[in-house]
Parts: sequence; structure tokens; C-alpha cells
Amino acid sequence: MIRRAPIIRLLLPLVLLMPLLMPAPALAWGGYAHRLTASIAFAELSPAARTRIRALLRAAPALNTPTCALASIEDASVWPDCVLGLPDGRFAYSAAWHYQNISVCGDFDINAKCPNGDCVTAQIPRQQAILADRSRPAAERLQALAFLVHFVGDLHQPLHMGDKADLGGNQVRAAYGVKAPDRMNLHRIWDGEMAERALTEPPAIAPARITPAQRRAWSAGPTDTEGKVAIWAQEAWAISRSIAYPALRDYPDTCPIPAGSRPRDARGTVTAAYIAAATPPLRVSVAKAGVRIALLVEAALARPAALR
Repeated sequence: MIRRAPIIRLLLPLVLLMPLLMPAPALAWGGYAHRLTASIAFAELSPAARTRIRALLRAAPALNTPTCALASIEDASVWPDCVLGLPDGRFAYSAAWHYQNISVCGDFDINAKCPNGDCVTAQIPRQQAILADRSRPAAERLQALAFLVHFVGDLHQPLHMGDKADLGGNQVRAAYGVKAPDRMNLHRIWDGEMAERALTEPPAIAPARITPAQRRAWSAGPTDTEGKVAIWAQEAWAISRSIAYPALRDYPDTCPIPAGSRPRDARGTVTAAYIAAATPPLRVSVAKAGVRIALLVEAALARPAALR
């Protein structure tokens, strides 16, 4: 008789390693992080705002994106990434709205890298205003809700704001564990692998863990959306400047990038020390994003006239 148990024991380590060895799609701020920000936001919203969101979600069929689910606020948080991949290219115009790439080699400038308002910091107040406008069709407001939820999440991903002439880390090859630098880049690591690790390790980030003191601190600041967004953007940019780039081992951390250099050839290594430095601000950024999504959505749904 063949003894199967030892074979299973031999194969089990390989099975467990397979998810780490398989290529994964590069998503903006990863689906896991986006959905978590949306769950936090929904928990923060008033019952009235939740009811209005459920009503808007009934307009999803009018957007005609059946392959991109839009049945919950969690779906809404990843819908803008999903529709970028539609074969008809209907939403290609929105690709530049997910980031801003402000150079970390100088002072923070909220007006940089935003031609014609085609950047994340300009689109957040625009989409909030559309969501608030009750004269618009429900489907248009639902689309604005999805953009708003997603873009506030993107704004809190440091490499959607910081840049070193390398497309927000997309041209920095980086090794991550068993994943070689030829298969990874720094931006993707912050979007996906490192984000999921940071957000799921105990104590996991969850809506119930947001304290009243954190809520007050993260909601404080200017009363206007543009002012709030500028402060939130600078927070994320500062993390890219202080941790995302300089803490990467073997990466030539020079500012500015020398003339004639090829950023796409830059390589680095994500070490245990790098992960330890990046994890706390990454966890806090996602929690902040959830609270702040709720703040903007609540304002749009509760006081629409003031935002037109």
C-alpha cells in the first residue's frame, strides 16, 4: 500500500509558497486596502448617509459595467481601477486622476503635476461636488461616489503622491522576499504585498478600532475640501520622502536624480527593517483614509447645496 501522508507533508511547503511565486496584477493601493478604507468609511457614516448610498447603488446598471461590480461601497472603492481595464476604453480619460507624483526633491507643491485638473487632488473636490448635486442623474452621482471613495484612498498611498522622476516608484525595481526585482517594483510593493501584510498582521486594522480621539484628529483642519485635501496630500508625500525612498536598501537615494540617469534601471531591496519602518504609517494611512472618505461623503450627502 502506498503511504500518502509523507508525500503530502513534502508537498505542503510548496503549496504554501505558490501564492508568493505567482505574478499578481498591479493595482492602485491594492484591492484589499481600498475595500478596507471603504468598510471603515461605511461604519463611520450616519444611518441617513448609508441609506442614500444604498439608493444610489441601485443605479449601477445604468453605468453599463457588468464586469465591474458596483453593489456596495466596497465595490465602489475598486470600481475606478476595474473600469480602466474595460476593452472599450470608456474610462481611459480617468487614468491620470489616481495620482499626482509631486517631486520629493524639493518643497511640497500642491499645484505641481496637475495639468488641467487631471490629478487626484483636483478630482476629489470635483467628484464630491458631483455627488452632492441632486439635480444630476443617479448614475452620474454613483460614478462620482465611486471616484471619490477610490481617490481618497489613492491620495493616502504615499507613492501616489511622492515621486523621484520614476513614476512614483514604478521604475524602481525592488526585491521583496522571494520575489526578485525583475518581477516587482517599489510602487507595486506599497500597493499590494506590503500593504496586505501590514493591514492583516495583529492587531488588524478594523472599523471598530478607530477611537474618538483619532477621528477628531484626522478630521481636523480647514473646513473646505480643497484645504483638507492639500493637508492630506502633504502627509502622504512626506511618508514617501522620509520612508518609501530613503529606507530602501541598495537604492541610490540621491535628490534630484542626476542628469542623464535612467531611473527605470534603479534597483533596491525591501528588508525587514524597511517593512518595520513602513508598516506603522501605512496602517495609519489606511485608517485615516476611511475616516476621511466618510467625512467627505457625509458632507456631500447631507448638505448638497453648499457644495455646488
